[in-house]
Amino acid sequence: MLNKEIAEKTRELRQTRGEDLQGLSMEELQKLEKIIEGSLCRVMEMKGDKIRMEINALESKEQQLMEENQRLKQKIMNLSKGQGQFLEQGQSSDSIMTNISSNSANPRQDCGNFCSFLTLGLPFPD
Repeated sequence: MLNKEIAEKTRELRQTRGEDLQGLSMEELQKLEKIIEGSLCRVMEMKGDKIRMEINALESKEQQLMEENQRLKQKIMNLSKGQGQFLEQGQSSDSIMTNISSNSANPRQDCGNFCSFLTLGLPFPD
């Protein structure tokens, strides 16, 4: 009896894969089609859920990066004010950091926390 069940389940599995269909009646083919459509619907729902979760995670990461970017811009503004420099209209934060590091013989002395230079990827003069 167990072998018979295994053989039946194996045949059903093959049929859901589109194999061994030649002996099926129209009614059996329609039943199989409904089963496959239901399975496909569940797969598509799961895929949609995963895509939505990924979008939400990316939006959250975007918000975190925007907040970090804002903190870094504020830090640059504070550094530039400490140097007596002001951010001109349209001047990027990268150009401010370049000005800060090029106007000083040693940028480490200009900033109590030289890690910000490492974070921004600016080279130290040798």
